Order: sequence, then structure tokens, then C-alpha cells
Amino acid sequence: MSDQDPRSGTTHFGFRDVRVEDKQKLVGEVFSSVARKYDLMNDLMSLGIHRVWKRYFVATSQVRPGDRVLDLAGGTGDIAALLRDRVGPSGSVVLGDINGAMLRVGRDRMIDRGRVAGFEYVQCNAEKLPFPDASFDLITIAFGLRNVTDKDAALREMERVLKVGGQVRVLEFSEVKAEWFKPVYDFHSFNVLPRLGQLFAGDAGSYQYLAESIRKHPPQDELRAMMEAAGFARCSYKNLSTGIVAVHTGYKV
Repeated sequence: MSDQDPRSGTTHFGFRDVRVEDKQKLVGEVFSSVARKYDLMNDLMSLGIHRVWKRYFVATSQVRPGDRVLDLAGGTGDIAALLRDRVGPSGSVVLGDINGAMLRVGRDRMIDRGRVAGFEYVQCNAEKLPFPDASFDLITIAFGLRNVTDKDAALREMERVLKVGGQVRVLEFSEVKAEWFKPVYDFHSFNVLPRLGQLFAGDAGSYQYLAESIRKHPPQDELRAMMEAAGFARCSYKNLSTGIVAVHTGYKV
């Protein structure tokens, strides 16, 4: 199911309804604001566990030496760096992000680490990818799909640029399954997180949006159905940390 309401021309930005054409700009402002504090943001949102989730996400991706990989919403390069270690000198990783500030942070971090070879940086919209059909062996998107305005279009584009037999993997905040934990999680998201954002990054509003965007993201079974509708086969998901996040997988046949 798409976030957009074709009858009203609106979509959601957190808990607010906004015009479809305005969402991309609003999301861009959020990530331009938090780009330099993005790792801190993830630490605050996940209590640091995002680093474990990301390592698991890449370690179970079946990526092989020589593969060409697209990491969408690549942000500050955490996933791209892990993938680069696995594709080896004969492989390559394209770090794609719609936000120029985020892309610059990712590029600068790689240069600072002395990691230059084997990376490409492309500013691109996931809904209209600037790549030919069947360009990649693996496509990953971590903590980015929920910020895309038209998720259905983005999934179709991922299917288009993936090679036959290739895999798409989505790591995203999802629906908590443990009933006892839901009140604790809600309190952290809506009471603690914005205050920490204000304290550490001087930006409570962006963190409030990010907490709201998690609740508006399609839950596990709905996202799996969306991936199937986009043309992916053998779609499945695995919950991590009682469903705080889920790893979704699909294949092109």
C-alpha cells in the first residue's frame, strides 16, 4: 500500500498530512539538519544496537566477491563499508542517497578511513533510479525506505535494476511484537528521543519526525506484500529485537 492518497494528493510526513510534492523537500530538510549527527541519532534511536543489526544485515546478505552492489539511502556509509569488505577488490559498491549532505558525509568518512577504491557515490531518488536494467547483484536499503514518498515506485525500480537471481534486502524499523515492550518503546520514542535530540543535536523536531515515521511505516506482512506486488519472489522477513526492526528479503526471477 502506498503512502499517497491519490484522491487528496497528500501523503504523510510523520503524523502530519502534507502535499505529495512537499514531502521530499521536508524529508530533505530533516536529513540535512541531522547529517553530521546521523550516527548519534541512530545510537539514540536504537540505544546503540543499530550497529549489531547492520552487521547481521550484511553478514546474511549472500553477497559474494566480485558483486556489484547498490546501497540506497546509504547515508554515512555504514552499510557500504561492510559490503565493500565482502565484494573484494573485483567488486564495487554504489552508495546512493537523495540527500547531498548525507552523501558528502558518507564520502568524507570513507576518505578519512583511507577507503577510496571500489566506491561510487550517486545522488539519486529511489523512485527513479538512474541505472540501466539489470545493473546490480544486490540492492540494500537500511533505515531509508520509510522516508520514501512512493514506496511502491521505489520497490519497482529496485526490481528493474536488479539482475535476475539478484537479491534485495530492506532493513527497517518495524512493528514491535512483544506487547509488554510496546509502552516502553513508545515512551522512549515520543518522550525521551526528542529531548535527547534537542540536548545532543539541538534539533528536537527532526527526531520527533523520525519517531513518527517509524509508526507510519508499513508493518512486516504489509511490506512483504508490497515487495511481492513489485515483482519480487520468495519474499520473507526476519524480526530482530522483538520486531523493533525487520530484515526483508526478496529475489528477482
